Amino acid sequence: MRGNNPILNKLTWQVSEGQRWVIMGPNGAGKTTLMQICSGYMHPTMGSATILDTELGSTDVRELRTRIGISSAAISALMPPGETVLNTVLTAAHGVVGRWREQYEDMDLARAHAMLRAWGLENMSSRLIGTLSEGERKRVQIARALMADPELLLLDEPAAGLDVAGREDLVARLSRLAADPQAPVIVLVTHHVEEIPPNFTDALLLSKGKMSAIGPVGEVIASRPMSQAFAAPLTVEFVDDRWYARGRMPSKGKRGRGD
Repeated sequence: MRGNNPILNKLTWQVSEGQRWVIMGPNGAGKTTLMQICSGYMHPTMGSATILDTELGSTDVRELRTRIGISSAAISALMPPGETVLNTVLTAAHGVVGRWREQYEDMDLARAHAMLRAWGLENMSSRLIGTLSEGERKRVQIARALMADPELLLLDEPAAGLDVAGREDLVARLSRLAADPQAPVIVLVTHHVEEIPPNFTDALLLSKGKMSAIGPVGEVIASRPMSQAFAAPLTVEFVDDRWYARGRMPSKGKRGRGD
């Protein structure tokens, strides 16, 4: 609730193992609130939320959070600019941001280096976070989110602020992750259909805090449901495993000579 106004209202949503979800909706639709609930950082004021078989409000959420990987602007803001890329990823093993006095085992270091390789960061391990490009920082965030081998991966607008080349590189990497049967359940929030990677399976559209459409991604990310959710005439196309959207211009009526 925000004041007396519900942010999310009458939303029933279930995510199953092996699924890769995309969540879309206009600004203020409730996407960020839903992600905060999914990460255990916010509890619903009414109804219930069960994350990884754990009902929020009935257990210590600190343990639950260790099973969830998160990449978001809020997490990015916590990353010390003077920390190295390797340490930024490595410290996720202890659930902390910034290296201090904690000790790490050889398997932690091996896992961190594997994440750096997987996300094209192996040559940047000694670079400082504050010297990275936006695209590089996004990849560090995701590598860090995957460091603890989570069961659920939440990606809140991972391509925001990237140029076209950075976006395409990230989408390709996320597509490969989504195709990996060993990867965790993935929930991706985005504002742009062009940022939806191939191999995602399902989609949820929100509008004014309510579910507007839900189902297989190919049925939901389509002209009619997208137009309804965004309250605007949209044409959505799927070409070469990617989605594209554009506004439909109103048709020009024929004018007579006296008009």
